[in-house]
Amino acid sequence: MAFDNKPKPDDRSDNAEKLQAMIDDTTENIAKAEQSLDFTDSDQQRQQIEAKNHRRRESIESFKAEIQDET
Repeated sequence: MAFDNKPKPDDRSDNAEKLQAMIDDTTENIAKAEQSLDFTDSDQQRQQIEAKNHRRRESIESFKAEIQDET
């Protein structure tokens, strides 16, 4: 039995737009997380939020570098 599987075409025409949307979403998540810091009394939770925001900022830098590669 033969399969006629063909890969989908590699369409990268809108990658920069998608990456910018991811940057915007990540920036919004950082802001929401920082607002939540005002409502937590737990040092452990505060450290987790700050660590996650640090990783988010690193991701944003990676997204920006990838946008430069795409354009």
